[in-house]
Amino acid sequence: MSQTSPYDKGFHISWDQVHRDSKALAWRLDHQGPGAGGEWRAVVAITRGGLVPAAIVARELNIRVIDTISVKSYDHKNQIEAQVLKAPDATLVRDGDGILVIDDLVDTGRTLEVVRARYPRAHFATVYAKPKGRPLVDTFITEVSQDTWIYFPWDMAMQYVEPLRGAS
Repeated sequence: MSQTSPYDKGFHISWDQVHRDSKALAWRLDHQGPGAGGEWRAVVAITRGGLVPAAIVARELNIRVIDTISVKSYDHKNQIEAQVLKAPDATLVRDGDGILVIDDLVDTGRTLEVVRARYPRAHFATVYAKPKGRPLVDTFITEVSQDTWIYFPWDMAMQYVEPLRGAS
């Protein structure tokens, strides 16, 4: 990692781990919605990181209505001012009541601040949370330190790595 990066640690997440953690998130959210029987009206995934967890949660909770909000808040590893590039259907989401907003991670909370301002009654859930952003999340699974960069499997590529003692 670069010397100017605020991230001292790296945490590599596998596809299996994302799936297990997203399923655990679904278990926590089951029967927690405001509808009769605790159902949610719809899932809104924050793209792009929230797409995979949102798909898993929606499947596990049998939620068929899924939309997206596209927020750009990173330029590679550098945070930038959050901008909404695409919003979900306004007639569906309204003020967020009964809507489950899903993202992979809350870091500083800038992205969730923007989305929460639009949908104040929505329930915000992330798979991973860092301390600065944690107050903006209603439900999460795993907390990681603020100085950790999470490497998600969709950002990684399989490649050969030399053995510690070199090639034989």
